[in-house]
Amino acid sequence: MSGRMRLAKLGRAGATGLTLAACAILLTACVGSPRDVDKTPTPIAAASESPTPTPTATPTGPPVLEPNGTAAANLAYFNLVGHNKFAGHPNILGRAIVDDLVAAGFVKKDMEITPDKTSIGLAAWNIEFSVKMNDSCLIGQTGNVGFQSFAAPLLASEKCLIGQTRTIDW
Repeated sequence: MSGRMRLAKLGRAGATGLTLAACAILLTACVGSPRDVDKTPTPIAAASESPTPTPTATPTGPPVLEPNGTAAANLAYFNLVGHNKFAGHPNILGRAIVDDLVAAGFVKKDMEITPDKTSIGLAAWNIEFSVKMNDSCLIGQTGNVGFQSFAAPLLASEKCLIGQTRTIDW
């Protein structure tokens, strides 16, 4: 009997079985022996080498105002002032905010603040304020949301706040 006839007699199930057996043999040859799997990889770096520790920053105390610094450089100090003066005082008015910032060392002429009252004469729930620091701004908000702040670039208008602000004339 020829090879074709033998395969024909095996039928499809037999041919499929032979094909699977051939694939299994090929895959086993690719994987290698079990003792190859148990080998521990050789480390690339010698065991005596250790990473160089990076120096950690030593705490330098509370943040301070850097009058010639950027808003980002002064944000920690701005936050310290804001949390100490404005947090927990949801009804603080704009004049007190400006006066507290001046007492903390910020320059009044570089400040902007929104009105204490809304356009229909009600007390504002929140007051936004800013301090221009070179080409950047410290922006804060206080009121029923507590105190929040961030540093941002100066707007194209050379201002920090968008919208209506009140005149700081005292």
